[in-house]
Amino acid sequence: MNTTFSAIDFETAVGHNVCSVGIVTVEHGQIVEEYHQLIQPPYNDYNYYNIRVHGITPDDTYDAPLFSEVFPDIAQRLNGRLVVAHNEGFDRGVLLKSMQDYNIHHSELDTAEKWECTVKIFRKLGFKKNNLAACCERHRIELKHHDALSDAKACAKLFLISQDLAT
Repeated sequence: MNTTFSAIDFETAVGHNVCSVGIVTVEHGQIVEEYHQLIQPPYNDYNYYNIRVHGITPDDTYDAPLFSEVFPDIAQRLNGRLVVAHNEGFDRGVLLKSMQDYNIHHSELDTAEKWECTVKIFRKLGFKKNNLAACCERHRIELKHHDALSDAKACAKLFLISQDLAT
């Protein structure tokens, strides 16, 4: 059973351009650290529809650090650890594309090529509705959806539940 890991969630401004990250560190089944950071996307540019989803605006990130400044904090929380995301393909892709945009070499990130994905896990467990909101509702997990830290925390709790369900 995997009970030591990091759960991550990104919110984006436009395409894969990050405006917020949440990371929850879990040790032996207990959340031991919560990390959240607003990030200024390139040119502080936002898509209106993304703002409608997460509520983060250019005013919120005007003085926020760039991804390149936040990356060391992200890497510190992920390197050498099992990484979990609710839609790992999206979150892993956002991270890798952002690293590429800021000329951060992939060798600076020590994670598996694929991460654990709670969407896929709950689908395999037979749950028809397996989006984050539905999974949280089903398991009575508090969620402020599209808040990166809340989403990461919910993902961590879902992963722990999935470990119990799989045994």
